Amino acid sequence: MIAMAIVLACTFACKSKSVEDKLAELNEWTENLMAEYSARLLELGEDEDAVEAYQDSVIEVFQDYNLKALKENLDNQVGVEALKNLYGLMETEDLEEYIEKLEAPVTGQDSAFVYGIKESLKAIKCTAEGMMFTDFEVDGVKFSDFVGQGKYMLVDFWASWCGPCRGEMPNLRAVYNEFHGDKFDMLSVAVWDKPEDTVKAAEEEGIVWNQIINAQKVPTDIYGIQGIPHIILFGPDGTILKRNLRGDEIREAVAEALSE
Repeated sequence: MIAMAIVLACTFACKSKSVEDKLAELNEWTENLMAEYSARLLELGEDEDAVEAYQDSVIEVFQDYNLKALKENLDNQVGVEALKNLYGLMETEDLEEYIEKLEAPVTGQDSAFVYGIKESLKAIKCTAEGMMFTDFEVDGVKFSDFVGQGKYMLVDFWASWCGPCRGEMPNLRAVYNEFHGDKFDMLSVAVWDKPEDTVKAAEEEGIVWNQIINAQKVPTDIYGIQGIPHIILFGPDGTILKRNLRGDEIREAVAEALSE
């Protein structure tokens, strides 16, 4: 059905369609894909390999469809909505390219969204790999209580409701169990979440390393984090070594850093 969704995708450049019709088509296509996605996940059950492969295929279809909509509607609201869908999935360079090309007149929430992306891009540049960490404080706990204290620090920005965040927990636990010691430690920073939900999920996931609870938007604004999980490796002095680590990349980055 996913392949069929591509074939049946509307031609966004079609001159005969109004912006309203194109926008409705985009929203309907997204709703149908999500319904199909949810139903298929139930069918796959606990087959992790099949689930992962299916999720990857859905993301690819979702990105392709919305990128087409964005490219062909840089001068209207459809482009804005497509960019909203792609936000968090795009590489920083691509996001920067399209936000500059977008000429759609935006007001209200859309204006705030576009402004927020531009601010996020500025934050990403200020906290890019090779830059020194930026401190923040939550409920009397400082980020600098953990980062820049002489150890390599792996920091996981996450939330209890985030499926991919919890999907990375086995990788994080494995890295902690293998490398935790005098030279390496870990920190989980809960963002965009209810503190009570964070505490419950942390217990369920067996998080025994350092935690900052209830950080909300504070660190994500500072570090330009567009989606979670977002995992960053900091050097002993607080230098940002690697950003946006996932899966096997987490262990590889830590092992490489500790071997130097």
